[in-house]
Amino acid sequence: MKQTQVRGRSTTVQSTTLGILFSLSLAHMFNDMFQSVVSASYPVIRDNLYLTFGQIGIIAFVYQLCASVFQPLFGILFDKHPNRWYLSIGTTSTMLGLVIMAYATSIYMVVVSVCFIGLGSSIIHPEASRLTHYASTGKHGLGQSIFQVGGNLGGSIGPLLAALIIAPYGQQYMLIFAGIAVISLLTKRPITKWYKTNMVKSAQSSPKKEVIHRVRLTKNQIYYSLGILLVLIFSKYVYTASLSNFYTFYLIEKFNVTTQQSQFLLFAFLFASAVGTLLGGPIGDKFGRKYVIWISILGTAPFSLLMPYANLFWTCILSILIGLILSSAFSAILVYAQELLPTKVGLISGLFFGLAFGIAGVAAAVLGNVADSKGIEFVYKFCAYMPLLGFVAIFLPNVKPR
Repeated sequence: MKQTQVRGRSTTVQSTTLGILFSLSLAHMFNDMFQSVVSASYPVIRDNLYLTFGQIGIIAFVYQLCASVFQPLFGILFDKHPNRWYLSIGTTSTMLGLVIMAYATSIYMVVVSVCFIGLGSSIIHPEASRLTHYASTGKHGLGQSIFQVGGNLGGSIGPLLAALIIAPYGQQYMLIFAGIAVISLLTKRPITKWYKTNMVKSAQSSPKKEVIHRVRLTKNQIYYSLGILLVLIFSKYVYTASLSNFYTFYLIEKFNVTTQQSQFLLFAFLFASAVGTLLGGPIGDKFGRKYVIWISILGTAPFSLLMPYANLFWTCILSILIGLILSSAFSAILVYAQELLPTKVGLISGLFFGLAFGIAGVAAAVLGNVADSKGIEFVYKFCAYMPLLGFVAIFLPNVKPR
């Protein structure tokens, strides 16, 4: 009888935890959908406001700056002062940014709008990732994969919706996405309820005593490993910035496709990224995150080096393969880092999400100016070498918690 009760209780806990993971993934999906709608709408905004590639790069830089610099700070805040309303505050900020962008008539209004959108993202990413760590009950790779696949799925849907709504009807239809942001606020209710009953009790206990010294590495080894992870984040997100911000322009200029067609092809790349993310976490749980990180980044290099010389058909195929392979790297890197410093999950989440966004933002600004001076094809030939930096993952120690 007792055994049956324990099993029933265990099944209930597992189903509740899985439900929370999917709710967090849904929150990530909505957030990244809004972000990618903005990026995919750059051609429309450029045409409406007569902007240069350099100005588009500045807009992308400001957005990435707001979405990166504040993330580690918010991560520290969330670790020290947990609150169930942080996710809702982040979504509200994004909603305001979308409303401003719908009515933007100058580059200055666009910059203000992306500031709000970036701040919303800088709140949602570290907080949702932190909650995912606690809700995954030990299977952190699987938990982060479920969380990350929501973001990648949202990121892939964004350009598709931009192609169907923004490109044919105009910038003012950003208001539709502001309305979707209101819906996303309502979907966070299960998370706030779970937070109230679970995370408050967890915060009142002493989690540091439970997790300290879980990894068999010295302090110097931990810092050394974090340095390697930073190099990998750099290589991944410089190359990702070239695809997420300028892939549509590259396709339009090189192959003379329409803006709408280029957005559909961007959707194919981003959807492949979502599929790859879902596979990376469980594989990392089973075989080790080091190997997932190494294969994900370095394994992209042959395809990235070929893509600048391919025709339209093979460019599409190669971009899908790149998205499929490269996408599993970030969740593996994040969980690896969280296992290095398991008492500072919010800080690590904010730091690595912030670095990812910050590197992508600086890269977008630099690559935009390079595209203006040397052409968009030169950007892709140069960035194709970035995944080769993935070889440094071989120097990462195997992290095996006690």
